Parts: sequence; structure tokens; C-alpha cells
Amino acid sequence: MEAESVEARIESALSQVRPYLQADGGDVQMLRFRADSGRLELKWLGTCSICPLSILTLRAGVERTVMHAVSEVKRVEAVTD
Repeated sequence: MEAESVEARIESALSQVRPYLQADGGDVQMLRFRADSGRLELKWLGTCSICPLSILTLRAGVERTVMHAVSEVKRVEAVTD
């Protein structure tokens, strides 16, 4: 059996936080993972894109969850595309 890709493991980790985001009308989309730097770039969707607390959600929720599950991820950033 082939090991799960980094992107698949990231999506799995994101699926753990999505219910909390979706409960408030938001969501997150993985845009790209930059393996050379360990940087994961995400895009906020729905109400998350206009929420003034989204940076707290990013650091305390999304980044912590993803970095715990996927050791290759060193930083998570929200970008606009």
C-alpha cells in the first residue's frame, strides 16, 4: 500500500476543522503546499473571508491541527489566490 500523499493528509486534517468553520457559515480551501518551505497556502471561504477573528482561527485552530497531523507543514498562511 502506498503512503498517503502530503496533500491528502492535509485535506484529512482540514476535514477535522471544517465542521467548526461551516457552523459559522465559513470554510477553507487548500490552494497549494510548497514542499520546499513547508508553507501551506489556504483561502478562506464564506464568512471566514470577512471575519476579523480569522487570524486567530488560522493560528489556534487550523494551523495547530494541520501541523500536528502533517509534519511536513511548517507554516500555514491565508492568501487571496
